[in-house]
Amino acid sequence: MDQQKLEYFRKLLLEERRQAIENLQAERATALQGDDGVEDAGDESELDLNRSTAFDLAGRESTLIEEIDEALRRIDDGTYGQCARCGKAIDEARLRAMPTARYDAECQSAIEAAQGANTPSL
Repeated sequence: MDQQKLEYFRKLLLEERRQAIENLQAERATALQGDDGVEDAGDESELDLNRSTAFDLAGRESTLIEEIDEALRRIDDGTYGQCARCGKAIDEARLRAMPTARYDAECQSAIEAAQGANTPSL
């Protein structure tokens, strides 16, 4: 991948990282809000549910930030845009849609199929 495209993806990833950090901070603030004014068990249950949801969302944002940081490291080490499984180039349209992608579409499908095969049916 040429330097101009790498810079495009670096800027895209940095912007996604900035947004993810903002979202993480907002979710943490929501999760840590006090329960002042909670008067009954119903309000307390709703507050607990909101906190739990905020913690879950904050966890997802943290994971996204880690994935973005990994993608930025791949840009730095020259492996960005190469499938981590087969080494082929990842389609640029896929990278635009999902700049943290580590696998090309074919390998991603194979990984997901293998994971699905290992999931017990109900």
